[in-house]
Amino acid sequence: MFIDLLDDGVTFGVIACFVVLAYALPPFSGTGDVWNRGREYAVTFTDASGQIIGRRGIRQDDAIPLEDIPPVMIKAVLATEDARFFEHFGVDVIGTLRAIVQNARANDVVQGGSSLTQQVAKNLFLSPERTIRRKVHEAFLSLWIEARLSKEEILKLYLDRSYLGGGNYGVEAASQFYFGKSVRDITLTEAAMLAGLFKAPTKYAPHRNLAIAQARANTVLYRMLDAGFITQGELLQARREPATAIAQSVTDSPDWFLDWAYRDTLNVLDDRKINGDFVLEVKTTINLPLQTAAQRIINEDMAVNGSPYNISQAAAVTMAPDGAVEAIVGGKDYEISQFNRATDAMRQSGSSFKPFVYMAALLDGYKPTDVLVDGPVTVGDWSPKNYSGKYAGRTTLSNALAHSYNSIPVKLMVAIGRSAIIRTAHTAGIRGELETWAPMVLGTSALSLMDLTTGYIAFASGGIPAQPYAVLEIRRANGDLLYSRADGIVTPPHRVFPEEKVAELNSMLSAVVKAGTGRRADLGFAPQGGKTGTNQGYRDAWYVGFTGHHITGVWYGNDDFSPMKEVTGGLLPAPTWKRIMLEAERGLSPVSIAGIPYDSTYAVAEVDDSKATALQPISDEADQTVTGDTLPQNNGGDVNTVLNGMFDLFEDKPAVTAAKPEKKPKQEALVLPKANVTTDQTATKKKNLFKQIFGGIGDVSQSPSQAEVPKKKKKKKNFLDRIF
Repeated sequence: MFIDLLDDGVTFGVIACFVVLAYALPPFSGTGDVWNRGREYAVTFTDASGQIIGRRGIRQDDAIPLEDIPPVMIKAVLATEDARFFEHFGVDVIGTLRAIVQNARANDVVQGGSSLTQQVAKNLFLSPERTIRRKVHEAFLSLWIEARLSKEEILKLYLDRSYLGGGNYGVEAASQFYFGKSVRDITLTEAAMLAGLFKAPTKYAPHRNLAIAQARANTVLYRMLDAGFITQGELLQARREPATAIAQSVTDSPDWFLDWAYRDTLNVLDDRKINGDFVLEVKTTINLPLQTAAQRIINEDMAVNGSPYNISQAAAVTMAPDGAVEAIVGGKDYEISQFNRATDAMRQSGSSFKPFVYMAALLDGYKPTDVLVDGPVTVGDWSPKNYSGKYAGRTTLSNALAHSYNSIPVKLMVAIGRSAIIRTAHTAGIRGELETWAPMVLGTSALSLMDLTTGYIAFASGGIPAQPYAVLEIRRANGDLLYSRADGIVTPPHRVFPEEKVAELNSMLSAVVKAGTGRRADLGFAPQGGKTGTNQGYRDAWYVGFTGHHITGVWYGNDDFSPMKEVTGGLLPAPTWKRIMLEAERGLSPVSIAGIPYDSTYAVAEVDDSKATALQPISDEADQTVTGDTLPQNNGGDVNTVLNGMFDLFEDKPAVTAAKPEKKPKQEALVLPKANVTTDQTATKKKNLFKQIFGGIGDVSQSPSQAEVPKKKKKKKNFLDRIF
């Protein structure tokens, strides 16, 4: 009978084990990089000098070896979470039974039964749901982990991967965040406070409620006393000097730039196949003073012009000729809206797309001095008009681009073909999809501000395109170099347009600034080119321009695509561009651009302050893309009369006439410093010049690794001797 009962018991026991195994086997293959399964990146960003500018992803630092973590920290964690950690095989049967008894007596969950290994399994592989099936999964995975890792390696994973509140993962990141120092240097009370976070990190986070955190730290201290890890005297001393958290500094983080730099970092990691490293430090291309100034300028100009002109948003981006992104302003207030209008908003570029049309024409053999007739033109059922409904008659290509006539680029499109224009724009660096219908020649394709500005790099660099980038170096948290752009990994730059053709176009874009719709963007002291843009209905206004040092794009508009009040690219974006570029060019000597040499015309500037202190009426009427045929035509009259009429749009008399100011004497000529003058002298002289020229417009002064998990070389006895 005994043998029969034993046989039946074994039989049914085996069946039950198979049932439990089929029910509890976790959906986990155990292959691949299992220890980083579902792990997020923790990226710290710095500027070129190494100054931290912000973070993205989670906040984590796993570069501290286990032997450098003080014993008091390890004892606090073990006393709180799993005092029998070094004695069980992954599942603490005794501890689990004890927890079941305690919870049954209290008729509530007052004590957890999960071992430290089980918590590692939950953190790495499972969800936090409270179900019996998850607990069984924990047990199976704990056995699997214990069979593959040493106790020290499991402990290191637990200390590095556990969430400890405030966006911090791991004891090192938490120590830096709450106490402002490495976990290597923490005291007993600070270790107790950190150990108390493992149970409920949000509830016990000291930066949220210090009193509750200190009470939890006292509980940890008593558990350490019960486990024999500290003496009664050490406990009393610790209670007399409780830990406190440092005040969290609120910094003006360049969030628009950081969002895009994080995206660029992930692209680099993917392209270079950099795997297995998740705690990274990234050196970026940001120009922090320029970033701060650009945001301030956007906000100031929006504060003045937003309500009168029905504008709710603006954006700006500044790059170097090699594509290094130095500043990104994605909107007025990042706290209100995180949508980046500089990199993600797709809007019609209007006339700011026309330089690519003229570049295609120049490549086809046209010259800036070639004469075409600005007059009615029809392509199929489409008959575009100039903004005023008037035409200039015979005009050169240079004059047509300067005054943004619409019929000339349409006639060029008919002559050279749309495919040539699309090919030229993509060759210049534009990545966005361009429409193939006829109105695309006037900028009806939706592009982002960064994409459009990127296309202008080929003009500023003499025909060498570049793609925007933010990452200079990527390192592990311990300093090991993983990627460096300077090592020549990227494709070397190459010229895609003949320099003489780019020079011809740049001379035309210079005329836009000197005599056309972009006169409010004229810096005066440096060779530059640029183009305004306004789409139909005043829904978007642009100005994109460049010097030899920088390419900057500015956009104004509304998120809901509602129209502004007759805002053109030359009215508001151009002056904003000018203010940003004054900051970008600060301390730099002007340089020549292909087609725009730096000569005596830039070395001497004579400016009347009375003209520089207010927005003067400049004709932007020809800048708007008009795709319909509702405007009246006017084909008669003398050409000069017609041209004069085109500059009357903004010359209305003010409603209130101020007293006539006393006439000021003409200022003396201001001489810019030559290239051989020292940098400090150059910056000082330019600053004086800027103050005299722009004193009334606004203040242009400058605003302010991961270490490997310890290998199984040391015996457990040595580690335990060090800790205990």
